[in-house]
Amino acid sequence: MTYEVVLTCAVTGAGDTTGKSPHVPVTPKEIADAAIEAARAGASAAHVHARDPETGQGSRDPALFKEIVDRIRESDTDVVINVTAGMGGDWISDTSDPAMPGPGTDMIGPEERLAHIKECLPDICSLDCGTLNFSDTDMIYISTPPTLRRMAALVQEWGVKPELEVFDLGHIRFAKAMVEEGLIDAPPMFQLCLGIPWGADQTVETMAAMKAQLPLGASWASFGIGRGQMPMAAAAVALGGNVRVGLEDNIYLDRGVLATNGQLVTRAREIIERMGGRILTPQEARNKLNLRGADG
Repeated sequence: MTYEVVLTCAVTGAGDTTGKSPHVPVTPKEIADAAIEAARAGASAAHVHARDPETGQGSRDPALFKEIVDRIRESDTDVVINVTAGMGGDWISDTSDPAMPGPGTDMIGPEERLAHIKECLPDICSLDCGTLNFSDTDMIYISTPPTLRRMAALVQEWGVKPELEVFDLGHIRFAKAMVEEGLIDAPPMFQLCLGIPWGADQTVETMAAMKAQLPLGASWASFGIGRGQMPMAAAAVALGGNVRVGLEDNIYLDRGVLATNGQLVTRAREIIERMGGRILTPQEARNKLNLRGADG
């Protein structure tokens, strides 16, 4: 069991949740305020996406990310800033010609996928370590080995820590190869993503199996989605990992009760503390994860 926990709040995501809860932040100000709210509730880090203020849909516009990050940095509240780099890999087959991209496809190269990271230089950015059937539709999320190696090399050059998001055991296998190739600085930082269709299931057994494949010395966290969010948070602490909660992954506090990010952080904090753990401050998290700005 871990007694010092990095607690991350994923405050908005890019999924179709804005019409399901009024608490999901959309504008840059709302998203920055949500990150600050999470930090004040006890989160060590905030994981942020940007959304189009007009449509509410996920966006990869660097200007939106820059406004979000600037607002967080200019506030009086410290928090580790973790920015997604998961956009630009969506392939949806054309129903009339499966060999061609259909409506909704958004495929770009590694440099463009990281344009907002270069602009903002956050503490951490996510790196989705493989390709996945992301729903019951014809959508596939594509991250190829050459693309991932190039992205890893770029963020290493910029001093941004990659959060190696793994949705299955094969993703861990490839991430370990990048560690061995020197593309990932120590300690490697993994996020075990559970419950996403059609990746690894959100069970304690799955989390333990994935943890067992991580390289020695790795830092890791895990999350579940929907009603699995808090049980997986407790499992991660019991297995020695860090924790992620937030409206990106779950919009409910209890059955039928819509949550705010602050409430989800408070609930996770209660679980961690009742298990005997302590949530690290943002600066302690920087030191533990060897982020830019770490003491020493």
